[in-house]
Amino acid sequence: QVHLVESGGGLVQAGGSLRLSCAASGLTFSSYTMGWFRQAPGKEREFVAAKWSDSITYYVDSVKGRFTISRDNARNTVYLQMNSLDPEDTAVYFCAAKFGIGSDYRSQRMWPYWGQGTQVTVSS
Repeated sequence: QVHLVESGGGLVQAGGSLRLSCAASGLTFSSYTMGWFRQAPGKEREFVAAKWSDSITYYVDSVKGRFTISRDNARNTVYLQMNSLDPEDTAVYFCAAKFGIGSDYRSQRMWPYWGQGTQVTVSS
């Protein structure tokens, strides 16, 4: 059974940084694309970033240049380094996993495995 457990959320001032972690178990980690989504109050869950390899990495435009997704296949962990945080980044952040690469990474329907989420709050 696949388990994804996020950590690292919290309260930070605008302009600050946080690093989220997601520990995965129950899967062959290197065979999965790992992703991050977020959901702000009253809004739909949106794609943030995904990584299969260094050459296959995607970001939503609003976080490009500020967020970095990375993965450690030896530790079965994916990270999301978030810099220059803005109050608009306030949301519950979810880790997700899907087998292989694929192209429709922005749709949450394509991701079968999810963590429970971690709250990120950015104060102004």
